[in-house]
Amino acid sequence: MSPRALLLVNPHARQGQNNLSEAIDYLKKLGFDLLEESTENAEQIPEVIQRHQHEVDLAIVGGGDGTLNAAVDALVTSQLPLGILPLGTANDLARTLGIPNSLTEACDIIAHGEVRRIDLGCVNGKHFFNVASLGLSVKITQRLTKEVKRRWGVFAYAATALRVIWESRPFSAEIRLNGESIKVKTVQIAVGNGRYYGGGMTVAEDASIEDQRLDLYSLEIRHWWQTIFLLPAMRQGRHDNSRNVRTLNGQEFEVYTRKPRPINTDGEITTYTPAHFRVIPQALSVLMPPSKKL
Repeated sequence: MSPRALLLVNPHARQGQNNLSEAIDYLKKLGFDLLEESTENAEQIPEVIQRHQHEVDLAIVGGGDGTLNAAVDALVTSQLPLGILPLGTANDLARTLGIPNSLTEACDIIAHGEVRRIDLGCVNGKHFFNVASLGLSVKITQRLTKEVKRRWGVFAYAATALRVIWESRPFSAEIRLNGESIKVKTVQIAVGNGRYYGGGMTVAEDASIEDQRLDLYSLEIRHWWQTIFLLPAMRQGRHDNSRNVRTLNGQEFEVYTRKPRPINTDGEITTYTPAHFRVIPQALSVLMPPSKKL
């Protein structure tokens, strides 16, 4: 009997139309009975998943990290296994899971890959795959329009980040974990669940989406140019060796600021401080390359 799959596609994703029809035909050749849905508005995605959850065996999401973030809460509720067609700009979750950008290869993984359960992060009740953060990353998100991402791709992240860093000003925050309170002056606090974020930046050198922990870093610089020198280390997740970066890990964090500050989850602004972060071990089943070590 053919597996029935809900195929959710973001038509605005950077590669949303490129080779998509070919990928759909290939999925059908691989034996999938597809229930196709295209959503103009990401806010409609949870309702679509909920409506069809009892009619299908898995959900295939075609889009970038923002589309996946829009789907994650409903995926947790429905407990449908997730297959990924990486159609976005950064595709950080796909990178973490070892899923290539080639749509035919991604389809093969959906058909023949290994089903594994991964951790999710959660902040103020909102689930996330990769990272939740406040500070610089929020300003980058606010400036990264769909048009900019579609035109410049992953280079849009770097160009926008440099401009935001130049304009950055530190803010005060309090981080609480295990009954301890740490007061910081920072330009960014990021809490990672997966390994990659922001177009290939690494949360921590040993971060894994299966390690049942969150990795936090606070970027505590006084001058904007200091960030430039930190970028190579942050790319590789080795920023814990810098005196300008505070790193912590654990299963739960709280972050407080003087006034509510927006938080982005997987590149989408979804909540505000005060923030309660926690990891949910083995929260969701995903299809990934066989025996891929995460």
